[in-house]
Amino acid sequence: MIEQIDFSFLRNADFLIKVGESLIILVLIWVIRRVIIRIVTQTTDNTSLIYTWRKVSEYVAILVAGLLIGSIWLRGFESASTYLGLLSAGLAISLQDLITNLFGWMYLMAKRPFEVGDRIEIGDQAGDVIDIHWFHFTILEIRNWIEADQNTGRLVHVPNRFVFTRPLANFSSGIPHIWNEVPVTVTFESDWLAAKKILFELAEQHSLRPTKEQEETIHKAARRANIRMAHLTPTVYTKVSGSGIVLTLRYLCTPRSRRSSEEEVWEDVLKAFAEREDIDFAYNTQRIFYHPVEGKTVVSDHQTVGHPMPHSTNPKSLLDPPS
Repeated sequence: MIEQIDFSFLRNADFLIKVGESLIILVLIWVIRRVIIRIVTQTTDNTSLIYTWRKVSEYVAILVAGLLIGSIWLRGFESASTYLGLLSAGLAISLQDLITNLFGWMYLMAKRPFEVGDRIEIGDQAGDVIDIHWFHFTILEIRNWIEADQNTGRLVHVPNRFVFTRPLANFSSGIPHIWNEVPVTVTFESDWLAAKKILFELAEQHSLRPTKEQEETIHKAARRANIRMAHLTPTVYTKVSGSGIVLTLRYLCTPRSRRSSEEEVWEDVLKAFAEREDIDFAYNTQRIFYHPVEGKTVVSDHQTVGHPMPHSTNPKSLLDPPS
């Protein structure tokens, strides 16, 4: 025989009052939030600002509703403080990761190391921030199997606690530009001075020119963070490697245009070097040395130092196996 469910608690006046008060609080908070969002959407077209108001109002509404409704249902319990103390201790142990994520969210809201829309790198993950939640933030991933700094199309959810334990880099805040370098290697026989001049002209052509306001913003950020700022003008550095002379073109670009700007630089380099007979790209090659052709002396079982081999000797015969 199935036991009948006891609904006698529904006739308890105190219980019904608490339910009614809770419903009234939920409805009022929902209406107030909807009114605020409507006012914001009607007064601005800034999607970033609207998104911020939606998220902040959601967090505030949940917090206020939890406090008000909690105070209603805990009213009359003499041991409520003791109960809450034991409950909070148990939750702190079993949900320590979630609690750390929540503190990470509070840090993100207060300190603002990055905002929605910023390009960041945290640990081994990099991408554009598209959402910040209570327990995680979401980025549109870049790099990985994609060259340069273009997105892969994947969304990566990063726990908020990582802001306390992982290195965090922001490409968009403070200094809006980054330095990019394009190494170009020419042969030792090339006119490297002419090549360097060409690359310097291309660096000036493709490098961004910060406005006075941007330069002031950059210098303020440098002073605030104790950053030693070098000149913002492009340049070309010279270095010798095993295969040739490396000329490294260094210029300013925006974080999201690094690949496209590098493509434009390389196309202009290829066009400029194609017009010069005295400049050649260096690449890995192999060279065979023949004594007769080079006019050098050789030491062998039949010859001594200082006696050159006859120039009539066929170089191909040196490679033929003995009969």
